[in-house]
Amino acid sequence: MFESHESYQRMYQEGELTLGLHIPLENYRMTAPTMAHQAQLAQAAENYGFTALWLRDVILKDPSFLDPAVGQIYDILIYGTHLLSQTKQIALGTSALVLPLRHPLRLAKEAATIEALFPHRLIMGISSGDRRADFQGLGVDHPSRGTQFREAFSYLQKVLYENYPLIHSSYGHMEQTTLVPKLDHKIPTLVTGFAQQDLDWLGLNGDGWLYYPQAPTRQQEVIAAWRDSAVRQGNEGFRPFSMPMHLDLADNPDERETPIRLGYRVGRNRLVELLEIYRSIGVNHLFFALFDSDRPADEVIQELGEYVLPLFPPHLFKG
Repeated sequence: MFESHESYQRMYQEGELTLGLHIPLENYRMTAPTMAHQAQLAQAAENYGFTALWLRDVILKDPSFLDPAVGQIYDILIYGTHLLSQTKQIALGTSALVLPLRHPLRLAKEAATIEALFPHRLIMGISSGDRRADFQGLGVDHPSRGTQFREAFSYLQKVLYENYPLIHSSYGHMEQTTLVPKLDHKIPTLVTGFAQQDLDWLGLNGDGWLYYPQAPTRQQEVIAAWRDSAVRQGNEGFRPFSMPMHLDLADNPDERETPIRLGYRVGRNRLVELLEIYRSIGVNHLFFALFDSDRPADEVIQELGEYVLPLFPPHLFKG
């Protein structure tokens, strides 16, 4: 389906693993990031061979939330477009656009515009959302977000890929109208987490799955269950699995891993071994969040770029 999509082909290949990075590219732990020098760091990441930059859809700072981090401060699509304009090839991944908080027609317009201006560079992760404060601020019902997600997903797919679709939805109605710009190809769309759905829905509808970090044995179980569900739904071709990992890269390259929030503190040599394990269980793309690092992001990106990326390079795009 995505044979001509350059970013997808550079990122995803069955049985292989590529690497990305989570914006912001800095160590700020649970406070607010400064967002300094992000374009320059993104350019360095691109030059080393990271295949994607991932951004979060967070509106409000909510200190009561389990993870009070505020994403990348700026709006996910506006700031993502800025980073696309400052780089040449690296993909923009959304992890993830919260469909119940974004009108699907407006989101379709925004995504189609980005895709028209920066062809084949958007990897669109979508979710049902979990931050109650954002839902309350927009006056959107939080408990029904699973139903809203399904309805918004259907609307989004129709308006993006059908000419003059007939749509009657709680989000609105379309008849004898069509979206512009109109795409001649599909944007890879990954579901993040379960989005309040079951595995069979995920297996039927997502072009791929983005799930939260877990130890390899447990991650292998959920990947296998998801891929089995896809086969049950008649989707037998390869569909990629992606995951984030918080990384505190130790100065000592031989330091063994110590679990931290959503990832590990580890030296680069053991990190390579861990990445090989994740590759072997079916992870196709893994992106590092450097928020909890003890070292400056530029140092970490340089070390990863020189010693780790050569072992997990971008795939050759054959066009």
